[in-house]
Amino acid sequence: MKTFYLTDAGKVRSHNEDSVIITKNQSGDYLMAVADGMGGHSAGEVASSIVVSHLSKCFNESFCNMEKSKAVNWIREMATEVNDLVFSYANEHVESKGMGTTLVMAIITKDYVLIGNIGDSSGFVVKDSKMHKVTYDHTLVNLLIKAGELTPEEAKDHPKKNVLMKAIGSNNPIDIDIFDCDMDISSVLLCSDGLTSMLDVEQIEKVLLSDLEIEDKVIKLIRKSNNRGGADNISIAYLEFSESGD
Repeated sequence: MKTFYLTDAGKVRSHNEDSVIITKNQSGDYLMAVADGMGGHSAGEVASSIVVSHLSKCFNESFCNMEKSKAVNWIREMATEVNDLVFSYANEHVESKGMGTTLVMAIITKDYVLIGNIGDSSGFVVKDSKMHKVTYDHTLVNLLIKAGELTPEEAKDHPKKNVLMKAIGSNNPIDIDIFDCDMDISSVLLCSDGLTSMLDVEQIEKVLLSDLEIEDKVIKLIRKSNNRGGADNISIAYLEFSESGD
């Protein structure tokens, strides 16, 4: 497998509140995670850092050759743990009250691929040279679309399109959506909405299917997002399976 991750502040925000990681444990399993923090006084970057750091630490210490059902439970337990950590930090630091973060994460083993998300950071897979969104955004406009009160076209320019209905640090208890992906995929992309708000699926797909090296694909996606305005922090974690499916 080939992996690469990168985060960029974008062209508008004064600092970066995103955190991103890809790590490989001793049994050869991979954890990918992107967290898009929110909250004033740098609290967003603290929240996202708490989440990504704890996930990485626990993955390397306790995740080893787990069967799929146990991995699903592990993801749920991690969501609860990081949510508690963010709430505890906010309670102990008055200036950080209201801090929170989205989370999209993936576990890739030789036997399964699981993607989990809370909020509006996204998980995609590429299969048969087509990019498919796996995750569901926990936003107000998505709820309105589901209820038939908005069309997808109307949602794109809705004044409350960025209002989250669920985020780590905002909901307690927290429940994470978990998706069991086909193994017949060629790559996994996780990103914050700083990418998806600037580029559509077709534009992202075109870059991922190009002949560029994996690092250059990620860099190009961030550059294209910034060229279109870079209105938010942009974070990408990307993994490509080898031709043999390794």
